[in-house]
Amino acid sequence: MGEHIIKLPDVGEGVAEAELVEWHVKVGDLVREDTVLAAVMTDKATVEIPSPVDGEILWLGAEIGDTVAIGSPIVRLKVAGEGNVKPESSPPAETINAEPPAKLATPKPEAAPPSPKASPKADEAKAKPAPSPASPKATGRLSVSGAPRAEGEKPLASPAIRLRAREAGIDLRQVASSGPAGRISHEDIDAFLARGPQVAKISGLARNDSVEDVKVIGLRRKIAEKMTIAKSRIPHITYVEEIDVTALEDLRAALNKEKRADRPKLTLLPFLMRAMVKAIADQPNLNALFDDEAGIIHQHGGVHIGIAAQTPSGLVVPVVKHAEARDIWDCGAEVHRLAEAAKSGTATRDELSGSTITITSLGAMGGVATTPVINHPEVAIIGVNKMMVRPVWDGTQFMPRKMMNLSSSFDHRVIDGWDAAVFVQRIKTLLETPALIFVD
Repeated sequence: MGEHIIKLPDVGEGVAEAELVEWHVKVGDLVREDTVLAAVMTDKATVEIPSPVDGEILWLGAEIGDTVAIGSPIVRLKVAGEGNVKPESSPPAETINAEPPAKLATPKPEAAPPSPKASPKADEAKAKPAPSPASPKATGRLSVSGAPRAEGEKPLASPAIRLRAREAGIDLRQVASSGPAGRISHEDIDAFLARGPQVAKISGLARNDSVEDVKVIGLRRKIAEKMTIAKSRIPHITYVEEIDVTALEDLRAALNKEKRADRPKLTLLPFLMRAMVKAIADQPNLNALFDDEAGIIHQHGGVHIGIAAQTPSGLVVPVVKHAEARDIWDCGAEVHRLAEAAKSGTATRDELSGSTITITSLGAMGGVATTPVINHPEVAIIGVNKMMVRPVWDGTQFMPRKMMNLSSSFDHRVIDGWDAAVFVQRIKTLLETPALIFVD
């Protein structure tokens, strides 16, 4: 038998490091060639790391959320044959939370032989270790906070223990530890599950003093970084205008009723995209990226519209490239394709980058008005709010109309309030008279 070390492979051109966002294995697992071991993220692309060999996991070289350099050891396996390392070599010193293989486990010290002068009762007392003061069994109750350890003290556990606790819905801070240096073992988890709930209820209500620490990792960390840059660098101006979309909704329903097999079902977005393309033709400075460090505005001829989409992992922005060259059905088909790819996690880096202006919409949950954050380094974002039927005065009477607000933000360093208003009013005119969208 030998040992095999797997290093983080090159996951993209020019990428020097990646963030570990998920382990698919734990120490002790048997894996086969091509088994997915972990997932790492760079930019907004997630890459899975497969095993090149069959073997048993001996240790894991990083924790979720760690940034790992390309070429760093991340997994060590026991394999048939010689492997790629010498058997006596040890894991890197920087290995974090790695659970050592069973054969390297530190043996428990044997009890000292009883003294000849000791009585049988004294021998029995010596054979039983004294309970730890931190143990619930020693005090007969939990601490005031409900945890078996001091307030603020973090539980020590291996990745395998943490995974088991996460799958069982167990807060490790509530689990008493019996291992060396206070490490929690599988036996401790078993004992905790056997004891059941430990906090007494009063009148059917239970006090909850728990605090869960959630590490910001993966896509959520990328979103946080980008939002911080956008809000710290860009002075936003937000302009809200209401749009009467009654005629547009009638047209959309009519087109969908006669939908052909080669055409997608139309939502409001393709109409808005085509209206934006027409408005940008009059104001090309809105379709731009601002390099504030160089003091240069990159004004693009191609209209690449990002569509902010919510996915199980967080917010991503797939991009419809060259909307100026797509008709309304082509826009609709591309939006649908990209949305499905984003939700399934199969969108490529190219499909998630390159936007020059962005649309953000929360659909039916869009609220009355929002203050959307610009997708840095763009200079404008168009926010779609929910559609509502409201009474509107037509000069003689109130009529029910389908109304929707657009909440749009602009980079006030390069876009004046007047220009922002002209842009939104042009979009309003096109959406309220949708036939103009189809006129060249």
